[in-house]
Amino acid sequence: MTLLSAQSLSFDNAFGPLLTEISFGLKKGDRIGLIGHNGCGKSTLLKILNGELAALSGTITLANHCIMATVEQHLPAALHDATLIDAVQNHLPGSLHQPERWQAEVLLTTLGFEEHSWALTAGTLSGGQHTRLMLARALIRQPDLLLLDEPSNHLDLPTLLWLEQFLQNWNGSFVLVSHDRSLLDSVTNCTWILRDNRLQFIRLPCSQARRALAEKDAADALRRQSEQKEIDRVTRSAKRLAIWGSVYDNEGLARKAKQMEKQVDRMKEEQTDVTAGSQWQLRLRGEALPADRVLAFSGFQVRPAPDAPVLFEVGELRVKSGDRIALVGRNGCGKSSLLQRLWQSYCRTETASDGVIFHPKVRTGYYDQSLQQLQDEDTLSDALANFAPLTEEQRKMALIGAGFPYLRHQQKVSTLSGGERSRLLFIGLTLANYSLLLLDEPTNHLDMEGKEELAETLKTFSGAVLLVSHDRMLIEQSCNRYWLIHQQRLAEWHSLAPVYALLADTPVPDSATPEKTPVAAAVIAKNEEEHWLTALLELESKLAEDRARRPRHQKPELQQQWQRQIAELNALLGLD
Repeated sequence: MTLLSAQSLSFDNAFGPLLTEISFGLKKGDRIGLIGHNGCGKSTLLKILNGELAALSGTITLANHCIMATVEQHLPAALHDATLIDAVQNHLPGSLHQPERWQAEVLLTTLGFEEHSWALTAGTLSGGQHTRLMLARALIRQPDLLLLDEPSNHLDLPTLLWLEQFLQNWNGSFVLVSHDRSLLDSVTNCTWILRDNRLQFIRLPCSQARRALAEKDAADALRRQSEQKEIDRVTRSAKRLAIWGSVYDNEGLARKAKQMEKQVDRMKEEQTDVTAGSQWQLRLRGEALPADRVLAFSGFQVRPAPDAPVLFEVGELRVKSGDRIALVGRNGCGKSSLLQRLWQSYCRTETASDGVIFHPKVRTGYYDQSLQQLQDEDTLSDALANFAPLTEEQRKMALIGAGFPYLRHQQKVSTLSGGERSRLLFIGLTLANYSLLLLDEPTNHLDMEGKEELAETLKTFSGAVLLVSHDRMLIEQSCNRYWLIHQQRLAEWHSLAPVYALLADTPVPDSATPEKTPVAAAVIAKNEEEHWLTALLELESKLAEDRARRPRHQKPELQQQWQRQIAELNALLGLD
C-alpha cells in the first residue's frame, strides 16, 4: 500500500539546481533513512514533502487515509513560551481533530516527562527534551508516516539510546534524516541517498545500502572507462576518414566521417554517469612525544566557571602519545568543561597548574564545538595563519585541497556555514601538527563521510586525543580508552558495553567494573611495583598465547596494543 509518492520533483536554490527530477513511492512498512552530504538538500526535500516548501516542478501525492507528521530539527519559535501540555494539545493544524488533555498527559508520561514538568515552558528544555517534545507533538496526531529531520543532533548518549529504542518499537513508517550510521542501521530497512541532485532508493539499511552503491559506482566507473575508449576509437576513425575524404576528394569517405561524428555525439549523450565524489578528505597529522606521558592529572577539579561548584574531580590519571580517549556522559556532566579547563591551563603557558601537568614540549590543539576559535572578521587565508607559520602559497593550496576555490579565499569567516567553519578548523588543526588534541563534539557539523574520515584519521594519529562525542561509531572505531563521567565522578572502563548500560539506566553486569590496571593509566602509585609486575606477566602471557595461534586466528590489533602496554610497564619498572 503506497502512502506517499512523488513524480519528477525539482527544486532550485540561489546557487543553482538542488533537486532534479526526483521520483519515488513510499509504502506502508518502509522505514527509510535519508542520507547525503551536508547541503545536498535533505531537509529541503522533507519540507517539500510536508508542504512547507513548494517544488519548482513535479507532483506529490499523499494517500487519502495517510496522516503525516513532522518532527522538526529545531523548536518552532511559536512554542518557545508554550507549556508542554499546551504545545502538545493545542498547537496543531485546525484541520486535525484536537486531542483532549488526558491524551496529551498520557503521551508526555510515555515519553519520559513527569507530571511536575508539564507546566514548564518549552523554551527552558534541553536539546534532548526538545526532541521528545517534538515527538509528542507529532505522535498526538496518530500518524501513519513520520518525517524526522536530524532528531539525533546534539543529543547526549542516553537520549540517543532512548530514541533508538523508540524508533525500533514504533509500528508506523518514517523518513529519518540522520548522519548517525549506528542509529540508521538499527532502525531502518530502506535507504534514500541524495547525491548529485538525484535520489537513489535502495531497499537495504544504511551500511548495506552504501556498500551496494559503492559497488555500483565502481561498476559504473569501469563501464564509463570502456565507453570512453570506444568513443575515442570512433573519434579517431572519423578524423582519419575525414582527412582521407578531403585528400582524395572522396564524398563517400567524407559522408561516412560525418555519420561517425554523429555516432560519437549519441555515444556521449548515452554515456554512463559517474558521481562527482567528495572534494576533501579529512586527515589529521600529529606528533608523538618520546615520553611516558603528555598530560597527567592529580586531583584536577572541574567546574564550569571559576566561582561555580565543582562538577567532579579527576584523580591520578596519565595520557600518553597514542591514547585516544573517549569522554562520555550525560549532557551537563562536565565533559566540555573538562576540555575548556585543560585548554585554559595550557594557554597560561604553565606546565603544571591546579592538578594538571603538561609535558614541557607538548603542542596542544583545541576543537571548540562552538567554533569560536575562528575569528569572524578574518579571511579564510588569514584564519589558517593563526594555526601555523605557513606561506600564502601553502595556505592557498591547503584551502583548494579542502574544496575552497581560490575565489573564496578572501571571503570572511562570518559568511561560512557551520559545516564549512568546521572544515576550516580541521584544516588548521592538521597544518599545525599537534601532539595533543582536545576535540569537543567535532561531529556536530560533519556529514557521514566526514565522520568516517575522522574515525579513520584518529586511528593513525601519532599524538594523544581527548574526545568528547556522543557518536557511537566514532567512539567504537577510533578510541582505545573510555572515561565515563557518572554521578559526579570520573572513572575509566575496560569496554563500552557497561558504559552504555549505565547511561541507558539498564542493569550493569556484576563482572563489569571501572578500569583499575596500570596498563590503561588509571590510578597508579609509584610504589606499586608488584602490581605492575603482575600486569606485565599477564600481558606477556596473552601475547605469547595469541602468537601461538594460527595466523588467521590471531588478533594483530590487540597484539600491537599489548606490545605498547608492555613497553610502558617496562619503562615504569626500569626494565628497558
